[in-house]
Amino acid sequence: MPEVKLSVDDGHDLPSLAVLAASADDSLPLISGEPEQHVLRTTYVDTADLVLARHGITLRRRVGGEGGGWYLQVPGGAPGPGEVRLPPGRAGSAVPDQMQRLVRARTGGRPLAAVARVTTGRTVHRVFDPTDREVLELVDDRVSARRILPVDGSGEAAGAEVTWREVTVRAPDGADERLAAVVGALGEGGPTEESTTSELARVLDLGTPAEQDGRPPRRSPARKPSTSNVVVAYLAGQLEQIRSQDLLVRLGAPGSVHRMRVATRRSRSALATFRAGFDPDVVEPLRDELRWLAGVLGEVRDAEVVSDRVSEALVAGSADTAIGPGPAETDARSAHAAARTAMLGALEGDRYDRVLDTLGALVAAPPTTERGHRPAGKALRRGIASEYADVRRLMKRARATAEPQERTRLLHDARKAAKRTRYAAELAGDVLGAEAVAFAAAMESMQEALGEYQDTVVLRAHLRERAEATTDPAAAFTYGRLHALEEVRAREAEGRLPSVWAAASRKRLRRWLR
Repeated sequence: MPEVKLSVDDGHDLPSLAVLAASADDSLPLISGEPEQHVLRTTYVDTADLVLARHGITLRRRVGGEGGGWYLQVPGGAPGPGEVRLPPGRAGSAVPDQMQRLVRARTGGRPLAAVARVTTGRTVHRVFDPTDREVLELVDDRVSARRILPVDGSGEAAGAEVTWREVTVRAPDGADERLAAVVGALGEGGPTEESTTSELARVLDLGTPAEQDGRPPRRSPARKPSTSNVVVAYLAGQLEQIRSQDLLVRLGAPGSVHRMRVATRRSRSALATFRAGFDPDVVEPLRDELRWLAGVLGEVRDAEVVSDRVSEALVAGSADTAIGPGPAETDARSAHAAARTAMLGALEGDRYDRVLDTLGALVAAPPTTERGHRPAGKALRRGIASEYADVRRLMKRARATAEPQERTRLLHDARKAAKRTRYAAELAGDVLGAEAVAFAAAMESMQEALGEYQDTVVLRAHLRERAEATTDPAAAFTYGRLHALEEVRAREAEGRLPSVWAAASRKRLRRWLR
């Protein structure tokens, strides 16, 4: 529902909401309801270094008024469901295990404790029309808050009291014009429009969290970096991306699984391409675990792709009245739901925790070798060139073979090699400059073209499997028609590959690798 927050002086007398609403729209007589009084008590919970608050995540327990309970909220503007709510439990009880698991990627399992306590005296005014339909609501909050400071041992002490008053005006019926008129009339009496700073940020003096755009912040390497400096800076960014997507993945935010999977693959790829710079006893087991995590996420991502492509194919074939949604979409959705359930189970396990902890330990204290301490330029070029050589070799073999299955396998391997080459060039961009960035973009275009073809391979395999499993003739026919449509799409995607490869493999794009 539309709403506006206003900052109000503590001693200011607010005019009657019914009178303000009537002056904004006198077409109907309005009736004021009886004011409601509530006292809300909220405890915010975080680590000692406020890691949740610094990343825009709030975890709190509220009692009093309507809607008491434990609340976990993700940063503002995040897509999809942004809040988890559980019952409040007993006073003084520990943070629910479910909440602790949801934030573990951020906290690393560190203890959670109260960091702020807020008491709000709330008065709610409502206005109704003659049909008893609510048309306006004004919430008048007088807030008293204190930061909680840890004391040696298990104790705590309260910081200085912070007080403020704010008014929230809402239009439950969506009447924006009436809302704007009432807010304007209120503003004439002294209230001013409130900032978007949360009450926790105000108590902790954190300011407004930076907006999240789905991309991890980059940690710049040293001025004259070694190879390991560059790789570790890159890994730090990927680890941050995994942590930032973890909660969004659990909440089902669109695109979050893909972003987390990409960050996992980038981490593994960097450790493979530049493995000589690090202790193999640390890196090789970590690469294996990153492969496992990417596979878990990949099952969900592949199921998403299949589900989307089935829907697209059904739309594309809708002119044929024999093709309908039926079992094809149902099967695709069921497979996606099963993959998501398995993924969430994996994210709850100790193995996933160890992956994050191990990658975090590597970033914090890199186990570098003598080669890792060498200046970055030559090693970065060598690593990119090596990965690109694999792309060329695989594309040459794919063009030379006449066997369809072997060609499909080689193109899939070429896609993976193009992806590794792209990631290596992206990693080196800050050091090697615009040429590396341009080369990464060329490899990305090749990766996407090969990926489009591979998507048809995955979907055709799924459709064949479902067709063989069903005993329903109508369903078998639908799967067959969808398979035929995907064969056309596969031929079109394969037909585009030569021109994309010609553009991506131009000599001028890779002269700098010599």
